[in-house]
Amino acid sequence: MAYSLTLVLLSGSIASGKTTLARDLVRQASAEHISTSGLIAASAGRDLARVELQRRGLGAAFQGAGWIIDAVKRIPAGPAKGRVVVVDAVRTLEQAEELRKAGAGTWRTLHIHLRGEDNQLAARHQARRDDNDSSWDQAMRSPTETAGQLLEAEADVVIDTTRVTSEDVAARVVARVSRALVRYGEYVDVLVGGQWGSEGKGNLAFFIAPEYDLLVRVGAPNAGHKICMADGLVYTHRQLPSGTRATDSPLLLGAGAVIDVRVLMREIADCQISAERLAIDPGALVIEQSDVQRETGLKSAIGSTGTGGGAALARRIEQRGIPGAVRTARDVPELASYLRDSASVLEQARSRGGRIFIEGTQGTGLSILHGSFPHVTSRDTTVSTLLAEVGVPPQLLRRVIVAFRAYPIRVGGESGPMGREITWDTVARRSGLSAELLKGSERGSVSGNPRRVAEFSWSQLRHSGRLNGATDLALTFADYIDARNRGARRFSQLTDETTEMIYEMESVAATPVSFVSANFDGRGPIDRRLW
Repeated sequence: MAYSLTLVLLSGSIASGKTTLARDLVRQASAEHISTSGLIAASAGRDLARVELQRRGLGAAFQGAGWIIDAVKRIPAGPAKGRVVVVDAVRTLEQAEELRKAGAGTWRTLHIHLRGEDNQLAARHQARRDDNDSSWDQAMRSPTETAGQLLEAEADVVIDTTRVTSEDVAARVVARVSRALVRYGEYVDVLVGGQWGSEGKGNLAFFIAPEYDLLVRVGAPNAGHKICMADGLVYTHRQLPSGTRATDSPLLLGAGAVIDVRVLMREIADCQISAERLAIDPGALVIEQSDVQRETGLKSAIGSTGTGGGAALARRIEQRGIPGAVRTARDVPELASYLRDSASVLEQARSRGGRIFIEGTQGTGLSILHGSFPHVTSRDTTVSTLLAEVGVPPQLLRRVIVAFRAYPIRVGGESGPMGREITWDTVARRSGLSAELLKGSERGSVSGNPRRVAEFSWSQLRHSGRLNGATDLALTFADYIDARNRGARRFSQLTDETTEMIYEMESVAATPVSFVSANFDGRGPIDRRLW
């Protein structure tokens, strides 16, 4: 049976770490926290000292588990699947058994008992007790503590918290909660470029972003992703996910992100992003002005944008043993309120059964491993490395969307080979678009440099599709095939030449073309998905 809720029951000796574990479950598994001490105190209408709490908890009103069951049922309705509720704590075996029976057919019960060596637990208790608290010996003689052996015998998991850290305790419990949630089909979808970048990924990401519960981006600010909103406003994202303005879902810059603090802070301000919404991994690398200066010569040599990302990555390796030589996000005061471990953010999304969307930057043809070296970027740009930079295991991957332009581009100058190169005049003649408008718009989103253009490469389609494990393709700039496609809102309205190209793409790549983009008007692409 696939339960929609996991009820975690905590029991254990005083000072064994029950509340610490409960708080970790709230943070890492998005758990709802029911404090039985809090319920008892609330019934009195005032704060109670620990001794008084224990005394009141022995009253008739708090025998059995009915009052705890009522508290579970009072929790507001949340997501339909993957919810976690932690009860901190059950004090008798009767309570644990009643809660387990009450959940039959409704929730999965996981009973965690925490124990430890007496001398260490006594030291913890002494360190935190105040004048109103009982001594260790007095506390251990209370009925709630003497029930501990029975609870330990019946628990699903017993953990000695004096031999491990609180992080270790949480890891062991979260792992068991996650196993309960995996059946609910949480998944990760990824979008990457199949050519040399500028495949219209920003427009696609903006369109599908509202379907997801977490938007993720890594890479450096050398990639500018343009979006067009419904009101016609055009914006270029260089650091934040392109779906930032399309939804209010949480945002994550993963550990593999390379940050220009000035660029990022401007985007945060432009998009009015709060620290509650945006998480930045503390290990994300920071670009220094010296990195930008080091790349000056690469602009003409290989067509680099010269934004410093590559030099920063090289410096992280070259100077990693020099104190203070390499700054990451944790070293930048302006970013302090946004810092959160990406693993925890991802685990939190997974625990809710959430959908995660990862937006790749640049294109497969620019990969330092699989591109035309030396005319490549400073990192691998394929799905495998993208997952590693974010910190997502491959078994969570559901869909891989690989985007292709009708006519691929590279930045102008000595930017490397690109198949059979043509001119923008040729594209204009074939499509019916204005050559001057094409030349004016086809400039780098970051560099502003004019772009080169080439014929569509069928071998690149096949290679990039295989390398990334494509499950879906996107054909973008379909208006460059025929200007009449700009008016198409359905697949049937595309020109015959365009549909023939789509069918051939599907045949060569053995992958469906799920999106067709022929305009940049805020409406989004033609959606042919079957998922």
